[in-house]
Amino acid sequence: MNTLSITDPLPHGSEHFDAEAFAAHTLSSPQNLAAVLDHTLLKPEATRNQVLQLCHEAAEHRFACAMVNPTWVSLAAAALQGTGIPVGVVIGFPLGATLSVSKHEETAHMLRHGAHDIDMVLNVGLLKSGQTADYEAIRQEIHGVVELAHAAGAIVKVILETCLLNFEEKLRASELALSAGADFLKTSTGFSTGGATADDIGLLRGVAGTRAGVKASGGIRSLADATTMLRAGASRIGASASVKIVNELAGHTIEPTTSAPGY
Repeated sequence: MNTLSITDPLPHGSEHFDAEAFAAHTLSSPQNLAAVLDHTLLKPEATRNQVLQLCHEAAEHRFACAMVNPTWVSLAAAALQGTGIPVGVVIGFPLGATLSVSKHEETAHMLRHGAHDIDMVLNVGLLKSGQTADYEAIRQEIHGVVELAHAAGAIVKVILETCLLNFEEKLRASELALSAGADFLKTSTGFSTGGATADDIGLLRGVAGTRAGVKASGGIRSLADATTMLRAGASRIGASASVKIVNELAGHTIEPTTSAPGY
């Protein structure tokens, strides 16, 4: 397995990702912006009606997906049936410290219940332990989720929880996720000590190049926040304020029905 040491230069993907061009295209219309927004409701007290409202908004605005907790995947899948909008779900959320077998079984169940976007939390404690065997365990855990998802035509975003990692750990986590086949590197759960930053997005994009997408999540609550992340290299954004963000671009000031702190 190819891993990184702190002395390694910042790696780049096989081709350069043109963040400015991507951001310009995405911000050229509310529809284009909506297409990269994961409309998210992950607060623990979210109710059935709030999840249904989230799905209604996701279908109305054509968001990239409706992101919910596992208990609501079946409901969301039924609500979004026929709309073309996929259901996203978080796995091992929010700590990432569950057993690999639990993450794999949870993924399998969620795929059967209709999930398409699988956002799994990396085991941060194993990563920070710094042992070769731990790195391989992380890679195998991610690879197992990826295999299940890809076999079902789904995608995997690996949440690194960058606020808890130093520079070397961010690089290593990114390469482990990519070597395991992840479709996206994702910054944050939105439930830890910090969310997405432009510096971290730039770092993750530098590692990913065009090999994978980069998702910014945590604390993105305005069009200005989203613009900053897109220009830094994000190709997907997770936010509970998605309706507010697209309405800002459209020149409206309508407040979203669904909102949640943190994500």
